[in-house]
Amino acid sequence: MMQSRRGRAFEAYRGIRYAQPPVGPLRFQPPQLIEQYAEEVDARDEGPACPLPAPPAYFVDEDCLRLNVYTPRHNCSRPLPVVIYIHPGGFYAFTGRSDVAGPHYLLDRDVVLVTINYRLGTLGFLSTGDALAPGNNGFKDQVAALRWVRRNIAAFGGDPNLVTITGYSAGSISVMLHMISPMSKGLFHRAIAMSGSPTIPTPTPTDLLPQAKRQAELVNCPTTPNKAMVDCLKTTPWKELGDSLDGFYEFGFDPVLIWKPVREVDVGQERFLAVEPADAIRAGHMHAVPLIVSQTRDEFFWKAFTILNNETLMNRMNEDWEHIAPISLQLPREAAAPKVNRLREAYFGHRRLRNDSATARDLGYLYGDAIMGFPVHRMANLMCRRSPQRVWYYEFAYVGAHSHYEDPNTQRAVAAAHHDDLIYLLSMSYRFPFLGTEGRDESLVDRMTGIWYTFAKHGDPNPRGHDALPELEGLHWPAMTADRRTYLRIDNDFSLGTNLKEDRLKLWEELYPIQY
Repeated sequence: MMQSRRGRAFEAYRGIRYAQPPVGPLRFQPPQLIEQYAEEVDARDEGPACPLPAPPAYFVDEDCLRLNVYTPRHNCSRPLPVVIYIHPGGFYAFTGRSDVAGPHYLLDRDVVLVTINYRLGTLGFLSTGDALAPGNNGFKDQVAALRWVRRNIAAFGGDPNLVTITGYSAGSISVMLHMISPMSKGLFHRAIAMSGSPTIPTPTPTDLLPQAKRQAELVNCPTTPNKAMVDCLKTTPWKELGDSLDGFYEFGFDPVLIWKPVREVDVGQERFLAVEPADAIRAGHMHAVPLIVSQTRDEFFWKAFTILNNETLMNRMNEDWEHIAPISLQLPREAAAPKVNRLREAYFGHRRLRNDSATARDLGYLYGDAIMGFPVHRMANLMCRRSPQRVWYYEFAYVGAHSHYEDPNTQRAVAAAHHDDLIYLLSMSYRFPFLGTEGRDESLVDRMTGIWYTFAKHGDPNPRGHDALPELEGLHWPAMTADRRTYLRIDNDFSLGTNLKEDRLKLWEELYPIQY
Protein backbone atom coordinates (compact mmCIF):
# COMPACT_ATOMS: atom_id res chain seq x y z
CA MET A 1 0.00 0.00 0.00
CA MET A 2 1.05 3.58 -0.66
CA GLN A 3 -0.44 6.91 0.38
CA SER A 4 -1.50 9.77 -1.88
CA ARG A 5 -0.77 13.45 -1.35
CA ARG A 6 -4.00 13.89 0.60
CA GLY A 7 -3.53 10.75 2.66
CA ARG A 8 -5.58 8.29 0.63
CA ALA A 9 -4.36 4.70 0.70
CA PHE A 10 -3.90 3.01 -2.67
CA GLU A 11 -2.36 -0.19 -3.97
CA ALA A 12 0.85 -0.26 -6.02
CA TYR A 13 1.89 -3.11 -8.32
CA ARG A 14 5.31 -2.42 -9.75
CA GLY A 15 7.79 -3.94 -12.14
CA ILE A 16 5.23 -6.16 -13.91
CA ARG A 17 6.54 -7.69 -17.13
CA TYR A 18 4.05 -7.12 -19.94
CA ALA A 19 6.21 -8.71 -22.67
CA GLN A 20 8.96 -11.28 -22.82
CA PRO A 21 12.42 -9.89 -21.99
CA PRO A 22 13.71 -8.37 -25.29
CA VAL A 23 17.13 -9.96 -24.89
CA GLY A 24 19.27 -12.44 -26.82
CA PRO A 25 17.43 -13.51 -29.99
CA LEU A 26 14.56 -11.11 -29.14
CA ARG A 27 16.79 -8.01 -29.32
CA PHE A 28 15.62 -5.76 -32.20
CA GLN A 29 12.49 -7.91 -32.55
CA PRO A 30 8.87 -6.83 -31.96
CA PRO A 31 7.71 -7.46 -28.38
CA GLN A 32 6.13 -10.77 -27.46
CA LEU A 33 3.16 -10.00 -25.21
CA ILE A 34 2.81 -12.08 -22.06
CA GLU A 35 -0.74 -13.44 -22.23
CA GLN A 36 -0.50 -15.81 -19.27
CA TYR A 37 1.83 -16.00 -16.28
CA ALA A 38 3.17 -19.42 -15.30
CA GLU A 39 3.30 -18.49 -11.63
CA GLU A 40 2.36 -15.73 -9.22
CA VAL A 41 3.91 -12.39 -10.14
CA ASP A 42 5.97 -10.55 -7.53
CA ALA A 43 4.96 -6.91 -8.05
CA ARG A 44 6.39 -5.45 -4.86
CA ASP A 45 9.51 -3.80 -6.27
CA GLU A 46 10.29 -1.25 -8.94
CA GLY A 47 11.57 -2.69 -12.20
CA PRO A 48 14.58 -1.36 -14.16
CA ALA A 49 14.69 1.51 -16.60
CA CYS A 50 15.43 0.62 -20.20
CA PRO A 51 19.08 1.19 -21.20
CA LEU A 52 19.93 4.88 -21.17
CA PRO A 53 22.74 7.06 -19.79
CA ALA A 54 22.21 6.94 -16.02
CA PRO A 55 24.18 7.22 -12.76
CA PRO A 56 25.96 3.96 -11.81
CA ALA A 57 23.59 3.20 -8.93
CA TYR A 58 20.43 3.58 -11.03
CA PHE A 59 18.58 0.35 -11.85
CA VAL A 60 18.93 -0.14 -15.62
CA ASP A 61 18.64 -3.38 -17.57
CA GLU A 62 17.75 -4.60 -21.04
CA ASP A 63 15.00 -6.76 -19.47
CA CYS A 64 12.94 -3.61 -19.01
CA LEU A 65 9.51 -4.12 -20.59
CA ARG A 66 7.72 -3.49 -17.31
CA LEU A 67 4.78 -1.43 -16.14
CA ASN A 68 3.43 -0.12 -12.86
CA VAL A 69 -0.24 -0.12 -11.85
CA TYR A 70 -1.60 2.12 -9.10
CA THR A 71 -5.21 1.69 -8.00
CA PRO A 72 -7.58 2.86 -5.23
CA ARG A 73 -9.92 -0.06 -5.99
CA HIS A 74 -10.57 -0.92 -2.34
CA ASN A 75 -12.18 2.53 -1.97
CA CYS A 76 -14.42 2.17 -5.03
CA SER A 77 -17.44 0.05 -5.87
CA ARG A 78 -17.40 0.35 -9.67
CA PRO A 79 -14.74 0.06 -12.40
CA LEU A 80 -12.58 3.17 -12.66
CA PRO A 81 -11.26 5.20 -15.58
CA VAL A 82 -7.75 4.11 -16.59
CA VAL A 83 -4.95 6.57 -17.39
CA ILE A 84 -1.88 5.21 -19.20
CA TYR A 85 1.16 7.49 -19.11
CA ILE A 86 3.85 7.32 -21.83
CA HIS A 87 7.00 9.02 -20.61
CA PRO A 88 9.04 11.73 -22.39
CA GLY A 89 12.76 11.78 -23.11
CA GLY A 90 13.30 12.06 -26.86
CA PHE A 91 13.01 8.26 -27.23
CA TYR A 92 16.40 7.92 -25.51
CA ALA A 93 15.85 8.95 -21.88
CA PHE A 94 13.56 8.69 -18.83
CA THR A 95 11.36 5.80 -17.72
CA GLY A 96 7.97 4.91 -16.28
CA ARG A 97 9.52 4.21 -12.86
CA SER A 98 7.90 5.95 -9.89
CA ASP A 99 10.80 8.31 -9.19
CA VAL A 100 10.07 10.14 -12.46
CA ALA A 101 6.38 9.21 -12.91
CA GLY A 102 5.06 8.99 -9.38
CA PRO A 103 1.37 8.32 -8.59
CA HIS A 104 0.91 10.40 -5.43
CA TYR A 105 -1.02 13.30 -6.99
CA LEU A 106 -3.29 11.49 -9.45
CA LEU A 107 -4.24 8.79 -6.95
CA ASP A 108 -6.17 11.36 -4.95
CA ARG A 109 -8.63 10.80 -7.81
CA ASP A 110 -10.75 7.77 -8.67
CA VAL A 111 -8.49 6.57 -11.47
CA VAL A 112 -6.23 3.61 -12.14
CA LEU A 113 -2.82 4.88 -13.29
CA VAL A 114 -0.53 2.75 -15.46
CA THR A 115 3.02 3.91 -16.24
CA ILE A 116 5.06 2.02 -18.80
CA ASN A 117 8.59 1.47 -20.05
CA TYR A 118 9.39 1.03 -23.73
CA ARG A 119 12.74 0.34 -25.39
CA LEU A 120 14.83 3.43 -26.05
CA GLY A 121 17.49 4.56 -28.50
CA THR A 122 18.96 1.98 -30.84
CA LEU A 123 17.43 -0.89 -28.83
CA GLY A 124 13.95 0.50 -29.46
CA PHE A 125 14.19 2.27 -32.78
CA LEU A 126 16.87 0.62 -34.92
CA SER A 127 15.63 0.77 -38.51
CA THR A 128 17.59 -0.32 -41.55
CA GLY A 129 14.59 -0.03 -43.87
CA ASP A 130 14.54 -3.74 -44.68
CA ALA A 131 13.55 -7.07 -43.12
CA LEU A 132 16.54 -6.97 -40.76
CA ALA A 133 15.10 -4.06 -38.80
CA PRO A 134 11.92 -2.44 -40.17
CA GLY A 135 11.78 -0.18 -37.10
CA ASN A 136 9.32 1.25 -34.55
CA ASN A 137 9.83 -1.49 -31.94
CA GLY A 138 9.63 1.09 -29.13
CA PHE A 139 6.14 2.02 -30.34
CA LYS A 140 5.23 -1.66 -30.67
CA ASP A 141 6.28 -2.06 -27.02
CA GLN A 142 3.73 0.62 -26.16
CA VAL A 143 1.07 -1.23 -28.16
CA ALA A 144 1.91 -4.42 -26.25
CA ALA A 145 1.45 -2.52 -22.97
CA LEU A 146 -1.93 -1.19 -24.18
CA ARG A 147 -2.97 -4.72 -25.10
CA TRP A 148 -1.86 -5.94 -21.67
CA VAL A 149 -4.02 -3.26 -20.06
CA ARG A 150 -7.04 -4.27 -22.12
CA ARG A 151 -6.60 -7.93 -21.03
CA ASN A 152 -5.77 -7.38 -17.36
CA ILE A 153 -6.79 -3.99 -15.99
CA ALA A 154 -10.23 -5.14 -14.78
CA ALA A 155 -8.41 -7.23 -12.15
CA PHE A 156 -7.02 -3.97 -10.74
CA GLY A 157 -10.39 -2.22 -10.64
CA GLY A 158 -9.98 -0.44 -13.98
CA ASP A 159 -12.49 -0.20 -16.80
CA PRO A 160 -10.93 -1.58 -20.02
CA ASN A 161 -13.55 0.38 -21.97
CA LEU A 162 -12.58 3.72 -20.44
CA VAL A 163 -8.86 4.12 -21.15
CA THR A 164 -7.09 7.46 -21.63
CA ILE A 165 -3.61 7.46 -23.16
CA THR A 166 -1.45 10.38 -22.11
CA GLY A 167 2.08 11.33 -23.00
CA TYR A 168 4.57 14.15 -22.85
CA SER A 169 7.07 15.20 -25.55
CA ALA A 170 8.23 11.88 -27.07
CA GLY A 171 5.25 10.40 -25.23
CA SER A 172 2.99 12.97 -26.89
CA ILE A 173 4.35 12.04 -30.32
CA SER A 174 3.53 8.46 -29.35
CA VAL A 175 -0.04 9.34 -28.36
CA MET A 176 -0.72 10.96 -31.73
CA LEU A 177 0.78 8.01 -33.60
CA HIS A 178 -1.42 5.58 -31.67
CA MET A 179 -4.40 7.56 -32.96
CA ILE A 180 -3.43 6.68 -36.54
CA SER A 181 -1.72 3.29 -36.13
CA PRO A 182 -3.74 0.22 -37.16
CA MET A 183 -2.06 -1.67 -34.31
CA SER A 184 -3.64 0.57 -31.66
CA LYS A 185 -7.26 0.54 -32.80
CA GLY A 186 -9.74 -0.09 -29.99
CA LEU A 187 -7.14 0.10 -27.21
CA PHE A 188 -8.06 3.57 -25.85
CA HIS A 189 -10.97 6.00 -25.69
CA ARG A 190 -9.48 9.44 -24.92
CA ALA A 191 -6.05 10.99 -25.51
CA ILE A 192 -3.90 13.77 -24.01
CA ALA A 193 -0.90 14.88 -26.11
CA MET A 194 1.33 17.30 -24.20
CA SER A 195 4.16 19.26 -25.85
CA GLY A 196 5.05 16.96 -28.70
CA SER A 197 3.89 16.22 -32.23
CA PRO A 198 4.83 13.99 -35.17
CA THR A 199 3.50 16.57 -37.68
CA ILE A 200 6.87 18.19 -38.26
CA PRO A 201 8.23 19.93 -41.38
CA THR A 202 10.66 17.08 -42.10
CA PRO A 203 9.04 14.09 -43.85
CA THR A 204 8.91 10.85 -41.85
CA PRO A 205 11.75 8.61 -43.11
CA THR A 206 11.46 4.96 -44.12
CA ASP A 207 14.64 4.08 -42.21
CA LEU A 208 17.06 5.42 -39.61
CA LEU A 209 20.12 4.09 -41.37
CA PRO A 210 22.33 7.11 -40.51
CA GLN A 211 21.63 6.55 -36.80
CA ALA A 212 22.25 2.81 -37.17
CA LYS A 213 25.61 3.40 -38.84
CA ARG A 214 26.57 5.99 -36.25
CA GLN A 215 25.72 3.52 -33.49
CA ALA A 216 27.85 0.89 -35.21
CA GLU A 217 30.80 3.30 -35.39
CA LEU A 218 30.46 4.15 -31.69
CA VAL A 219 30.73 0.49 -30.62
CA ASN A 220 33.22 -0.65 -33.29
CA CYS A 221 30.80 -2.64 -35.43
CA PRO A 222 30.91 -2.72 -39.24
CA THR A 223 28.60 -0.26 -40.98
CA THR A 224 28.09 -2.35 -44.12
CA PRO A 225 26.46 -4.53 -45.21
CA ASN A 226 23.34 -4.12 -43.10
CA LYS A 227 23.33 -7.75 -41.97
CA ALA A 228 26.88 -7.61 -40.63
CA MET A 229 26.08 -4.34 -38.84
CA VAL A 230 22.87 -5.66 -37.23
CA ASP A 231 24.46 -8.99 -36.28
CA CYS A 232 27.25 -7.14 -34.51
CA LEU A 233 24.84 -4.79 -32.73
CA LYS A 234 22.84 -7.82 -31.55
CA THR A 235 25.84 -9.01 -29.53
CA THR A 236 27.05 -5.62 -28.26
CA PRO A 237 26.57 -5.27 -24.48
CA TRP A 238 23.38 -3.31 -23.83
CA LYS A 239 25.18 -0.89 -21.54
CA GLU A 240 27.47 0.21 -24.36
CA LEU A 241 24.43 0.97 -26.50
CA GLY A 242 22.59 2.78 -23.72
CA ASP A 243 25.62 4.86 -22.70
CA SER A 244 26.52 6.04 -26.20
CA LEU A 245 24.03 8.92 -26.45
CA ASP A 246 26.55 11.76 -26.54
CA GLY A 247 28.07 10.35 -29.70
CA PHE A 248 24.91 11.09 -31.68
CA TYR A 249 24.82 14.86 -31.15
CA GLU A 250 25.96 16.88 -34.14
CA PHE A 251 26.24 20.37 -32.65
CA GLY A 252 26.42 20.88 -28.90
CA PHE A 253 23.44 18.89 -27.63
CA ASP A 254 21.55 19.18 -30.91
CA PRO A 255 19.44 17.80 -32.42
CA VAL A 256 17.03 17.15 -29.57
CA LEU A 257 15.34 14.35 -31.51
CA ILE A 258 17.70 11.62 -32.73
CA TRP A 259 15.53 8.49 -33.00
CA LYS A 260 12.05 8.90 -34.39
CA PRO A 261 9.16 7.05 -36.02
CA VAL A 262 9.61 5.57 -39.48
CA ARG A 263 7.15 4.67 -42.20
CA GLU A 264 7.82 0.96 -42.19
CA VAL A 265 8.51 -0.85 -45.42
CA ASP A 266 6.27 -3.86 -45.85
CA VAL A 267 8.30 -7.02 -45.33
CA GLY A 268 5.37 -9.08 -44.04
CA GLN A 269 5.40 -7.73 -40.47
CA GLU A 270 2.64 -6.02 -38.53
CA ARG A 271 3.36 -2.38 -39.30
CA PHE A 272 2.91 0.31 -36.65
CA LEU A 273 3.13 3.21 -39.11
CA ALA A 274 2.89 2.99 -42.89
CA VAL A 275 1.90 6.52 -43.93
CA GLU A 276 2.92 10.11 -43.25
CA PRO A 277 1.11 11.18 -40.04
CA ALA A 278 -0.24 14.45 -41.46
CA ASP A 279 -1.56 12.61 -44.53
CA ALA A 280 -3.35 10.06 -42.34
CA ILE A 281 -4.98 12.80 -40.26
CA ARG A 282 -5.96 14.79 -43.33
CA ALA A 283 -7.55 11.69 -44.88
CA GLY A 284 -9.43 10.97 -41.65
CA HIS A 285 -7.63 7.65 -41.21
CA MET A 286 -7.55 7.70 -37.42
CA HIS A 287 -9.10 6.27 -34.29
CA ALA A 288 -10.96 9.44 -33.41
CA VAL A 289 -11.31 10.03 -29.67
CA PRO A 290 -11.69 13.20 -27.59
CA LEU A 291 -8.27 14.86 -27.50
CA ILE A 292 -6.42 17.44 -25.39
CA VAL A 293 -3.36 19.04 -27.03
CA SER A 294 -0.96 21.35 -25.21
CA GLN A 295 2.31 23.21 -25.17
CA THR A 296 4.04 25.41 -22.60
CA ARG A 297 4.53 29.12 -23.04
CA ASP A 298 8.32 28.99 -23.11
CA GLU A 299 9.12 25.38 -24.09
CA PHE A 300 12.81 25.11 -25.09
CA PHE A 301 13.81 28.69 -24.24
CA TRP A 302 16.74 27.39 -22.18
CA LYS A 303 18.40 25.88 -25.25
CA ALA A 304 19.57 29.39 -26.08
CA PHE A 305 21.80 29.48 -23.01
CA THR A 306 23.63 26.32 -24.09
CA ILE A 307 24.73 28.17 -27.24
CA LEU A 308 25.25 31.70 -25.95
CA ASN A 309 27.25 30.65 -22.88
CA ASN A 310 29.68 28.70 -25.07
CA GLU A 311 31.67 31.05 -27.29
CA THR A 312 32.76 28.25 -29.63
CA LEU A 313 29.18 27.15 -30.28
CA MET A 314 27.94 30.72 -30.62
CA ASN A 315 30.64 31.54 -33.17
CA ARG A 316 29.89 28.37 -35.14
CA MET A 317 26.20 29.20 -35.25
CA ASN A 318 26.98 32.74 -36.42
CA GLU A 319 29.46 31.72 -39.11
CA ASP A 320 27.81 28.53 -40.36
CA TRP A 321 24.13 29.30 -39.83
CA GLU A 322 22.91 27.66 -43.04
CA HIS A 323 24.46 24.34 -41.98
CA ILE A 324 23.84 24.49 -38.21
CA ALA A 325 20.28 25.87 -38.15
CA PRO A 326 18.62 22.83 -39.79
CA ILE A 327 20.38 20.58 -37.25
CA SER A 328 19.44 22.62 -34.20
CA LEU A 329 15.93 23.47 -35.38
CA GLN A 330 15.17 19.98 -36.74
CA LEU A 331 14.30 21.24 -40.21
CA PRO A 332 14.71 19.67 -43.67
CA ARG A 333 18.37 19.89 -44.63
CA GLU A 334 17.99 19.83 -48.39
CA ALA A 335 17.92 23.35 -49.91
CA ALA A 336 17.62 24.72 -46.38
CA ALA A 337 19.49 28.02 -46.84
CA PRO A 338 16.67 30.31 -48.10
CA LYS A 339 14.26 29.19 -45.39
CA VAL A 340 16.61 29.25 -42.41
CA ASN A 341 17.90 32.65 -43.53
CA ARG A 342 14.32 33.94 -43.52
CA LEU A 343 13.93 32.62 -40.01
CA ARG A 344 17.17 34.24 -38.91
CA GLU A 345 16.04 37.60 -40.25
CA ALA A 346 12.59 37.28 -38.66
CA TYR A 347 13.89 36.42 -35.21
CA PHE A 348 17.13 38.43 -35.09
CA GLY A 349 16.91 41.05 -37.84
CA HIS A 350 20.44 41.71 -39.04
CA ARG A 351 22.00 41.16 -35.61
CA ARG A 352 24.69 38.58 -34.97
CA LEU A 353 24.11 36.24 -32.07
CA ARG A 354 25.72 37.58 -28.93
CA ASN A 355 25.52 36.65 -25.27
CA ASP A 356 22.93 39.20 -24.17
CA SER A 357 19.36 39.12 -22.94
CA ALA A 358 17.77 40.16 -26.25
CA THR A 359 19.49 37.38 -28.19
CA ALA A 360 18.70 34.85 -25.45
CA ARG A 361 15.02 35.80 -25.66
CA ASP A 362 14.86 35.58 -29.47
CA LEU A 363 16.94 32.42 -29.80
CA GLY A 364 14.80 30.87 -27.06
CA TYR A 365 11.66 31.72 -29.05
CA LEU A 366 13.22 30.22 -32.17
CA TYR A 367 14.20 26.95 -30.48
CA GLY A 368 10.79 26.65 -28.83
CA ASP A 369 8.82 27.42 -31.99
CA ALA A 370 10.89 25.05 -34.13
CA ILE A 371 10.99 22.02 -31.86
CA MET A 372 7.57 22.30 -30.21
CA GLY A 373 5.49 25.37 -31.02
CA PHE A 374 5.02 24.86 -34.74
CA PRO A 375 4.65 21.04 -34.78
CA VAL A 376 2.09 21.18 -31.94
CA HIS A 377 0.27 24.08 -33.62
CA ARG A 378 0.10 22.02 -36.81
CA MET A 379 -1.21 18.95 -34.99
CA ALA A 380 -3.91 20.89 -33.14
CA ASN A 381 -5.03 22.61 -36.34
CA LEU A 382 -5.13 19.37 -38.31
CA MET A 383 -7.03 17.52 -35.61
CA CYS A 384 -9.64 20.21 -34.94
CA ARG A 385 -10.46 20.21 -38.66
CA ARG A 386 -10.28 16.49 -39.43
CA SER A 387 -11.33 14.63 -36.30
CA PRO A 388 -15.06 14.05 -35.75
CA GLN A 389 -14.32 14.24 -32.01
CA ARG A 390 -13.64 17.46 -30.12
CA VAL A 391 -10.15 18.85 -29.54
CA TRP A 392 -9.19 21.06 -26.60
CA TYR A 393 -5.99 23.12 -26.66
CA TYR A 394 -4.10 24.62 -23.72
CA GLU A 395 -1.00 26.66 -23.04
CA PHE A 396 0.78 26.08 -19.74
CA ALA A 397 2.14 29.44 -18.55
CA TYR A 398 2.43 28.96 -14.79
CA VAL A 399 5.79 29.61 -13.12
CA GLY A 400 5.95 27.99 -9.71
CA ALA A 401 8.59 27.29 -7.10
CA HIS A 402 10.36 24.79 -9.36
CA SER A 403 10.98 24.21 -13.04
CA HIS A 404 12.90 21.90 -15.32
CA TYR A 405 15.09 24.96 -15.94
CA GLU A 406 16.05 27.00 -12.88
CA ASP A 407 18.39 29.99 -13.01
CA PRO A 408 21.85 28.70 -12.03
CA ASN A 409 22.55 31.79 -9.93
CA THR A 410 19.25 32.24 -8.09
CA GLN A 411 18.05 28.59 -8.27
CA ARG A 412 14.61 29.98 -9.14
CA ALA A 413 12.16 29.15 -11.90
CA VAL A 414 12.04 31.90 -14.52
CA ALA A 415 9.66 30.61 -17.20
CA ALA A 416 7.21 27.86 -18.10
CA ALA A 417 9.66 25.35 -19.57
CA HIS A 418 9.18 22.12 -21.45
CA HIS A 419 7.95 19.40 -19.02
CA ASP A 420 6.85 21.91 -16.36
CA ASP A 421 3.14 20.99 -16.36
CA LEU A 422 4.16 17.46 -15.34
CA ILE A 423 5.36 18.85 -11.98
CA TYR A 424 1.68 19.29 -11.05
CA LEU A 425 0.47 15.92 -12.31
CA LEU A 426 3.13 13.42 -11.26
CA SER A 427 5.39 13.27 -8.23
CA MET A 428 9.03 13.36 -9.36
CA SER A 429 11.19 12.46 -6.41
CA TYR A 430 14.30 12.20 -8.59
CA ARG A 431 14.40 15.99 -8.78
CA PHE A 432 11.55 17.90 -7.12
CA PRO A 433 10.21 18.07 -3.55
CA PHE A 434 6.90 16.44 -2.81
CA LEU A 435 4.01 18.92 -2.95
CA GLY A 436 1.63 19.06 -0.01
CA THR A 437 -1.88 20.45 0.17
CA GLU A 438 -1.51 24.18 0.94
CA GLY A 439 -0.06 26.88 -1.33
CA ARG A 440 -0.04 28.12 -4.95
CA ASP A 441 1.70 25.11 -6.43
CA GLU A 442 -0.43 22.75 -4.41
CA SER A 443 -3.64 24.39 -5.66
CA LEU A 444 -2.46 23.88 -9.22
CA VAL A 445 -2.00 20.17 -8.52
CA ASP A 446 -5.70 20.05 -7.58
CA ARG A 447 -6.68 21.81 -10.81
CA MET A 448 -4.43 19.82 -13.14
CA THR A 449 -5.35 16.42 -11.71
CA GLY A 450 -8.98 17.58 -11.71
CA ILE A 451 -8.81 18.26 -15.44
CA TRP A 452 -7.25 14.86 -16.15
CA TYR A 453 -9.79 13.03 -13.99
CA THR A 454 -12.79 14.82 -15.47
CA PHE A 455 -11.54 14.23 -19.01
CA ALA A 456 -10.69 10.58 -18.37
CA LYS A 457 -14.15 9.96 -16.93
CA HIS A 458 -16.31 11.99 -19.28
CA GLY A 459 -14.28 12.71 -22.43
CA ASP A 460 -14.66 16.43 -21.72
CA PRO A 461 -12.46 18.45 -19.32
CA ASN A 462 -15.23 20.87 -18.32
CA PRO A 463 -17.08 20.50 -14.99
CA ARG A 464 -20.26 18.43 -15.31
CA GLY A 465 -23.26 19.10 -13.07
CA HIS A 466 -23.42 17.04 -9.89
CA ASP A 467 -20.03 15.49 -10.74
CA ALA A 468 -18.25 18.86 -10.97
CA LEU A 469 -15.08 19.28 -8.91
CA PRO A 470 -14.94 22.45 -6.77
CA GLU A 471 -11.34 23.14 -7.85
CA LEU A 472 -12.59 23.48 -11.45
CA GLU A 473 -15.32 25.95 -10.54
CA GLY A 474 -15.64 28.62 -13.22
CA LEU A 475 -13.76 26.62 -15.86
CA HIS A 476 -15.36 27.09 -19.26
CA TRP A 477 -13.06 25.64 -21.91
CA PRO A 478 -14.52 25.60 -25.42
CA ALA A 479 -13.23 23.06 -27.90
CA MET A 480 -10.96 24.40 -30.64
CA THR A 481 -12.40 24.87 -34.13
CA ALA A 482 -10.88 25.93 -37.43
CA ASP A 483 -12.72 29.26 -37.27
CA ARG A 484 -12.31 29.90 -33.55
CA ARG A 485 -8.96 28.61 -32.39
CA THR A 486 -9.61 29.01 -28.69
CA TYR A 487 -7.17 27.74 -26.08
CA LEU A 488 -7.08 27.63 -22.29
CA ARG A 489 -4.21 29.49 -20.65
CA ILE A 490 -3.21 27.82 -17.39
CA ASP A 491 -1.46 30.28 -15.08
CA ASN A 492 -2.35 31.54 -11.62
CA ASP A 493 -5.91 31.42 -12.96
CA PHE A 494 -7.65 29.95 -15.98
CA SER A 495 -8.23 32.30 -18.92
CA LEU A 496 -9.08 31.92 -22.59
CA GLY A 497 -7.17 33.11 -25.62
CA THR A 498 -7.26 32.61 -29.35
CA ASN A 499 -4.69 31.88 -32.07
CA LEU A 500 -1.90 30.62 -29.81
CA LYS A 501 1.54 31.95 -30.89
CA GLU A 502 0.22 32.47 -34.42
CA ASP A 503 1.87 35.89 -34.75
CA ARG A 504 5.23 34.10 -34.87
CA LEU A 505 4.03 30.91 -36.50
CA LYS A 506 2.58 32.66 -39.57
CA LEU A 507 6.05 32.69 -41.15
CA TRP A 508 6.49 28.98 -40.44
CA GLU A 509 3.23 28.26 -42.25
CA GLU A 510 4.54 30.21 -45.24
CA LEU A 511 7.91 28.44 -45.29
CA TYR A 512 6.61 24.90 -44.63
CA PRO A 513 3.04 24.92 -45.97
CA ILE A 514 0.56 22.05 -45.88
CA GLN A 515 -3.12 21.77 -46.71
CA TYR A 516 -5.19 21.59 -43.55
